[in-house]
Amino acid sequence: VPLRACDRPTVVRLLPLEVVEEEVTDASELFPLYDYEPAPEEVLDALLPKYIESRIFSSMLQAAASELANRQRAMSAAGDNAEDLIREYTLLMNNARQASITQELTELIAGADALAES
Repeated sequence: VPLRACDRPTVVRLLPLEVVEEEVTDASELFPLYDYEPAPEEVLDALLPKYIESRIFSSMLQAAASELANRQRAMSAAGDNAEDLIREYTLLMNNARQASITQELTELIAGADALAES
């Protein structure tokens, strides 16, 4: 199963296996002159548990990869939000500082004008 960039659960059928048989067109190939050892049932009995184990393991790996991708996406969004907040609060702090400086200058100039008039 190829890896997909998707975090939605999907249903995958494990059993029964789909048997794909080729069509035999030549009559001589219907009954070959050789036998396979071990028997197909023995091979299936040996491979089926490994097949199921590998499919479950693959699903677990995909689930872990999906979880890590979602965590990475969430952390990236949190970092972006933090940068936006830093910019916003820096502007607010600079505006407050400028207002304070302007207030002090206004008071100093008003005081100097009052002293000059008296």
